[in-house]
Amino acid sequence: MIHLEVTSSYLKKLSKELKKHPKKRDILRDYELHLSELVEEQREKISTFDEWEQMMHERIGHPKEVALAWQEELSVTPNKTFYLFLLLNAAFFAAGALLTAVHFQSETAWVRHVWAALTSIPIIIMLVYLGFWALLGYEIGKSFGARGRVLMKKTFAFSIIPNFGLMLLVLFNIVPHEWFAPLLSETFIALCVGASFLLYPVCYAGYKWGKKQSV
Repeated sequence: MIHLEVTSSYLKKLSKELKKHPKKRDILRDYELHLSELVEEQREKISTFDEWEQMMHERIGHPKEVALAWQEELSVTPNKTFYLFLLLNAAFFAAGALLTAVHFQSETAWVRHVWAALTSIPIIIMLVYLGFWALLGYEIGKSFGARGRVLMKKTFAFSIIPNFGLMLLVLFNIVPHEWFAPLLSETFIALCVGASFLLYPVCYAGYKWGKKQSV
């Protein structure tokens, strides 16, 4: 059947372009599965070899382009990704701590304006932070595909430690609520606790999306 010939041709070209890529076997297996899904989806719409080939190139990419993307992926290692997001999350906390300290120690007008602006948009801050976790999952899924799930869980587990640490300090009033006034209302604390339970689902959804983009 024509679609089987085109699929076989695509995989042979991809295999040739991948050369000695260390994940060559896994990549070919993933693309074979993805191609079979496309065939089922387009079986009734396409009839000629050229049409099948064009569709595959449009939906997945030319084998040479796909192989080039996977060669570039070799420069992105799990450890680099792990430490990058760990440092980014730590940077959020460091920036917040620095701004809080400056706010209490400085009488500068621009500092007060920045503090007032940030404390007036708590929901937007929470949404931006949820976006960070979605990005974390997406980048891991896109860079490592199905093999990135363990890395995603590890990165999430280590990155979330400062979040729960600060939350416990605030809930038990070890960190005075006045430090974050007027941001730290009871309503906002409740929202933060609720949002904390959304972080993993959001991160996982980002991972699933990124994994789909990687194929």
